[in-house]
Amino acid sequence: MDLKQIWAAPSKATPIIIIGAGGIVSDAHLPAYRQAGFPVKGIFDLDQSRAQEVAEEWNIGEAFKTLDDAMVYGTDVIYDLALPPSAIASVLNHIPVGATVLIQKPMGENFEQAKEILAVSRARNLNAAINFQLRFSPQMLAVRDAIEQGTLGDLLEIEVHLNVNTPWELFPFLKAMDRVEIAVHSIHYLDLIRSLVGKPKGVFARTMGDPRSPDMAQTRTTAMLDYGDELRCVLSINHNHNFGSKFQDCKFRFEGTKGALMTQIGVNLNYPEGEPDELWLATNDQDWQQIALDGSWFVDAFVGVMSNMQRFHIGEDQKLVTSVEDCIDTMALVEACFEASDLPSHKLPTV
Repeated sequence: MDLKQIWAAPSKATPIIIIGAGGIVSDAHLPAYRQAGFPVKGIFDLDQSRAQEVAEEWNIGEAFKTLDDAMVYGTDVIYDLALPPSAIASVLNHIPVGATVLIQKPMGENFEQAKEILAVSRARNLNAAINFQLRFSPQMLAVRDAIEQGTLGDLLEIEVHLNVNTPWELFPFLKAMDRVEIAVHSIHYLDLIRSLVGKPKGVFARTMGDPRSPDMAQTRTTAMLDYGDELRCVLSINHNHNFGSKFQDCKFRFEGTKGALMTQIGVNLNYPEGEPDELWLATNDQDWQQIALDGSWFVDAFVGVMSNMQRFHIGEDQKLVTSVEDCIDTMALVEACFEASDLPSHKLPTV
């Protein structure tokens, strides 16, 4: 079956200025941009030595000494902000008015910060988008295309099941955060689901810690999104399954009246080495068949989201798919999940 898996490349590439030189930049952003042929003109980080190190490793033209130095190219470049969420709004106030800017997810640590980011983007007339790149992974572009073509019929089921052993020691900065699992991990799944089927009427959720990861506020989540009486949507997330790889998995299931799709998100298995992404399709008339994928979430999805930014910047795409105007609804959904988790459960009736 012919399904769209790649976001079209721009006819010409606009140079990129990266703000922030953390691990995600070297692990995903820069490999993706090199793969796509997107030129990186310069990089800035508060840790000047770190910026210089990354610049040398990736043959980046300039490691800026100050944030203001990084703004000298005005609106002739695309700014890629790879920053802690609490720092986003203040840095946006330095971005040239009218510029195009990609912001690392999440859109702030909480809904209040998300609204501030939205307000600053509007005030400075920024073409701002959030790097919710899972939407652009080859398998999820294919899922979207299949749903839009009507291959699954009326959608009845969306289920996310994750049972893995996440090496939280690789992310020490999370120890200081009050909100972890939904805010930095399952937010990707919530954003994807909302982008496919819209905002739910409400949510039921419980997110919690685990004694096997005592330094993390939450590493397990159960959530149900309320889409009425036809579409059932659930997430079951456990990052603490440390009993070997045999029963670890990370899957989406999309099921409708005419067919079903099963995906494997490989990067979460044996992280950070990962395993291949997979996509399988069955219909009322056809048994399960694997659909060959042209790439994976890491790093091809990072190519996709920047391709949309590049094309929008030169007028070849009519909208930013993950614009701040759109992604504020993802942040509202995340906030609703945390609020629902704080609510008391219903007591069992007494005899």
